[in-house]
Amino acid sequence: MKDTLRHVGLRNQLVNVLKDKGITDKAVLDAIGKIPRHAFMDSSFLDHAYQDKAFPIAAGQTISQPYTVAFQTELLQVKKDDKILEIGTGSGYQTAVLCELGAKVYTIERQRKLFKLTSHFLRDKMGYRPKKIIFGDGYKGLPEEAPFDSIIVTAGAPFVPKPLLSQLKIGGRLVIPVGEDVQIMTLFVRSGPLEFEQHEYGEFRFVPLLEDKT
Repeated sequence: MKDTLRHVGLRNQLVNVLKDKGITDKAVLDAIGKIPRHAFMDSSFLDHAYQDKAFPIAAGQTISQPYTVAFQTELLQVKKDDKILEIGTGSGYQTAVLCELGAKVYTIERQRKLFKLTSHFLRDKMGYRPKKIIFGDGYKGLPEEAPFDSIIVTAGAPFVPKPLLSQLKIGGRLVIPVGEDVQIMTLFVRSGPLEFEQHEYGEFRFVPLLEDKT
C-alpha cells in the first residue's frame, strides 16, 4: 500500500493532536509520525486512518486509538535494545511503534486469524522484525524469555496476571489497563524481588484480554 505525501501530512497533523493531548516523548511522537497507520487498517476505514480513534480489525478486535498507543508507550520509557513483551499483537501497530523505538519485541496474540495475518504483514509487507511473534495465552506471559525490561498489555484485563509481574526485571515496568467494562491504565514498577510500585492514570476502554488460545 502506497504511502503518499498526503499521508505524511495527515500523520503530522495527528502528531500535533497528540502533543495537544499531552504526549511529550519526542521519540514516541517521531515513531507515530513515521508509521503508515493506514497500512494496518481495514480498507473500509482508510479515509479515517489518521483520526485519533480506534477502528475495527479482524477477529472482532480493534486497532487502538493513537493517543492510547502513545500514552502506553510513553509510560514504558522505552530505550534502544530494551527487551519488551507485548500482550496482544492485534493489528501490529503498537508492535511497529516499539520496533521503531529500537526495542527487542516479543509479542503474543491469542486470536489465530490475527496471529497469521499480522505475522506475515509485519515481517513481509512492512519490514519490521520483532524477535518473536507467538500464538498463545498472554495471561501466562513468556517465561522462557523472561525477564523483560517492560511489558505492555493492549487489552483490558479484569485482574493483573501474576506471571507478568514475575517476568519483569528489577526496575522493569508493566503497563496494563485493568478492569471489566472500563479499565484504569495502571503502571507497575518492580522495585525489588517482591516489591512493586503502582500508579494509576485514569479511564480507558479496551477489548477484553481473553485467556487460552483458540
